[in-house]
Amino acid sequence: MSYVKKDEDADQLMMKLDRTSVFQDARLFNSSPISPRRCRTLLTKIGVLLFTGETFPTNEATTLFFGISKLFQNKDPSLRQMVYLILKELANTAEDVIMSTSIIMKDTSVGSDVLYRANAIRALCRIIDATTVQSIERLIKTAIVDKTPSVSSAALVSSYHLLPTARDVVRRWQSETQEAASSAKHSTGFLGFATSGQTHTISQANYMTQYHAIGLLYQMRSHDRMALVKMIQQYGAAGSVKSPAAVVLLVRLAAKLAEEDPSLKKPMMQMLDGWLRHKHEMVNFEAAKAICDMKEVTDVEVSQAVHVLQLFLSSPRAVTKFAAIRILHSFASFKPHIVNQCNPDIESLISNTNRSIATFAITTLLKTGNEASVDRLMKQISGFMADITDEFKITIVEAIRTLCLKFPSKQAGMLSFLSGILRDEGGYEFKRSVVESMFDLIKFVPGSKEEALAHLCEFIEDCEFTKLSVRILHLLGVEGPKTPQPTKYVRYIYNRVVLENAIVRAAAVTALAKFGVGQKDPEVKRSVAVLLTRCLDDTDDEVRDRVAFNLRLMEEEDEVAEHFVKNDSLYSLSTFEHQLVLYVTATDKKTFATAFDISAIPVVLHEQALAEERTKKLTTATPTLKAPSTGPPKSKPIEGANEAASTASTQKYTEQLMRIPELREYGALLKSSAPVDLTESETEYVVSAVKHIFREHIVLQYNIKNTLPETVLEDVSVVASPSDEGEVLEEEFIVPCSKIPSSEPGVVYVAFKKLGGEHSFPLTSFSNNLKFTSKEIDPTTGDPEETGYEDEYQVEDLDLTGSDYVIPAFAGSFDHVWEQTGANGNEASETFQLNNAKSIAGATEQLISALSLQPLEGTDVALSNSTHTLKLYGKTVLGGRVAATVRMAYSAKSGVTTKVSVRAEEDGVADAVVASVT
Repeated sequence: MSYVKKDEDADQLMMKLDRTSVFQDARLFNSSPISPRRCRTLLTKIGVLLFTGETFPTNEATTLFFGISKLFQNKDPSLRQMVYLILKELANTAEDVIMSTSIIMKDTSVGSDVLYRANAIRALCRIIDATTVQSIERLIKTAIVDKTPSVSSAALVSSYHLLPTARDVVRRWQSETQEAASSAKHSTGFLGFATSGQTHTISQANYMTQYHAIGLLYQMRSHDRMALVKMIQQYGAAGSVKSPAAVVLLVRLAAKLAEEDPSLKKPMMQMLDGWLRHKHEMVNFEAAKAICDMKEVTDVEVSQAVHVLQLFLSSPRAVTKFAAIRILHSFASFKPHIVNQCNPDIESLISNTNRSIATFAITTLLKTGNEASVDRLMKQISGFMADITDEFKITIVEAIRTLCLKFPSKQAGMLSFLSGILRDEGGYEFKRSVVESMFDLIKFVPGSKEEALAHLCEFIEDCEFTKLSVRILHLLGVEGPKTPQPTKYVRYIYNRVVLENAIVRAAAVTALAKFGVGQKDPEVKRSVAVLLTRCLDDTDDEVRDRVAFNLRLMEEEDEVAEHFVKNDSLYSLSTFEHQLVLYVTATDKKTFATAFDISAIPVVLHEQALAEERTKKLTTATPTLKAPSTGPPKSKPIEGANEAASTASTQKYTEQLMRIPELREYGALLKSSAPVDLTESETEYVVSAVKHIFREHIVLQYNIKNTLPETVLEDVSVVASPSDEGEVLEEEFIVPCSKIPSSEPGVVYVAFKKLGGEHSFPLTSFSNNLKFTSKEIDPTTGDPEETGYEDEYQVEDLDLTGSDYVIPAFAGSFDHVWEQTGANGNEASETFQLNNAKSIAGATEQLISALSLQPLEGTDVALSNSTHTLKLYGKTVLGGRVAATVRMAYSAKSGVTTKVSVRAEEDGVADAVVASVT
């Protein structure tokens, strides 16, 4: 037992550091002799500031960097390690750090202490730049194949970080990297080297060098698919790689290749199947998860993975059982009949002491079980609901909501269970999920309406959440008057008027009024009027206004009152919002001369909205198509990737366009843009557009999907009107789509001729109006009705910008290209404020996409968080060169300030490309 007094404030000391005071204390580094202990303490404070998000200004960082460099005079091992750690972090901000290269290189040589070499290599690769990488090439190559694992791993990881700045140099290290990947080096102590007091330490073999080597090889070969396939087959063979983490990386790469290339799916699936029998559990789980996440996986392909996961369900280790049941729980949403064979083992987990495992077991059984097993499962769930957190309670409630829609005949037991847990303790999200589930029962299972409403009435008596009380009162006002005995709900609603806050009272008054408006029983109508009259003296003006309005409606005829209170239709809110925005933001003053035409907004019936909602919920509950998996993280873009993607996109559309006779005369397709969404994904008609650039023509391709059920669209066309109609573009023809059935896509083409000739680059904005004839499907025959109605649907505008006329291209030397393209004087420059960019990295991605140019010299990766220069190059669709430099500066107050400078060989291109940023 220790009797030393504990300083309660000691733990908080480092959290109260001030950057200015720490910088002033840095004068300690200039003192002589050097005190290792005091210097380590000060370096620790600097490290805490850096790792908690504090940033030193450039001048301070430079002063600190060279002040710390003086500590190399001292040979204290702990101090030297701290020096490398801090120098590595300051190198991104300080200036002239390259001057310290020779000092650090002394500790990277083969004869130096192994304790320093790994740290020195990491620091060296942070201060080196693209022009001096070749000077340390031999040193890094030697370190990669070093017999000490920590040194080899440090060199491999540092090479990974050097890839963006010196890709061509790092690619020459493939043979050494392959040797490291094939070696059987493993660490026997901390960071791979033994210490003096480690004679009795039990250490496990740790082959992390292989993991780092394979990761670097993937980055080197990410542009070559066949090389990746060979790498996976080479290192994926049994016994080739001893590091489980490296095999997991190979599993993810194999799954990614199988998703991207259908021709590789069969060999990659064979590799994944082999990894299911790997000796390490980590690899087994990763392979099983990859197979289960595969899109359009067949029952035969996934059966072995499910069998392996079933074996893990009986493991004595809790973490193994949890991992297996979580994967099965996710997969059961898509193929419950496959997971059904695991039900006996899953049922044994219901009583597991780990409630996380038990929760996943229950919800998985709810997805895979049949109607006969529902009651038994509900009893078992009730036994441990009080012992789990709200997060897992919500998971169970969501599973029960799905079950309610699948087995309506079991609604009584499920409703009883939901009402029981509604009275338990819990937070807002948990209570909201239960209430939403009961709402769904009322909507989609008519037989449960009265009982569910009774449970909700009891709940609002003690409900502590205002939002839930308002929602339940609204539901009582909608559904209560339709029940055989509507008066029994009036008491519960009026109690809220007496006992609750103003928001709930206002909702209660509105719900109460719906029992009186249109009421055929005069006694009930009189009673409601009496109750509402008592509320005229309420202290809140909103409540009084609602009462007065509803009392006035009750005096009118039923038809007039029901038009305000019980309207069975509502406007399409997405279209309504879009039309209002267009009206309010119109630049033409003539627009405001006329009132907003609300009759042009389509009206959706409640029944139609309800049917769509039920279809959506059932589809979500039991999807028939595998959702795309997140898969392994995407690699960073490489130079030339944008150019290849643009070329592939153009080739894909060339084949489609050549099948249309009217477009064959236009000649070769020069460029096709990426699809641009013109509507939200939840609207009734989902529309996206692709811009095709020909030598003398512009063709707009509209991809249209009809999401309305039981509806067919015929004679579908798009009226695309340029903002400067008749000045730069002239419409030639429209290729309509004859029919678009429900949930199926259709394509419409609109062709324009460039009035300025082939060397012009017109910039404009198209307003797009969808025209079609809508016909409903006869449910008895399955055929569309003979007569439909013509309709229009306006979508978002489509902009034709300067970036649509340029194609990303690769160049060896950006400076050489920049000088040549500027020789004719066609240059444009503009400064922008990117308010929506939260960082330099985000602004870099945004500008590369907006300008449609290829980043060169590794500038697509920002190495600094404060400033960055982006170098871009490309060619116009006619072959002229375009070069651009983008200088960016970030501050927390103003965001990212950007100066874009563009040079082009053809007239008008530079201005057009700069304008595309806005």
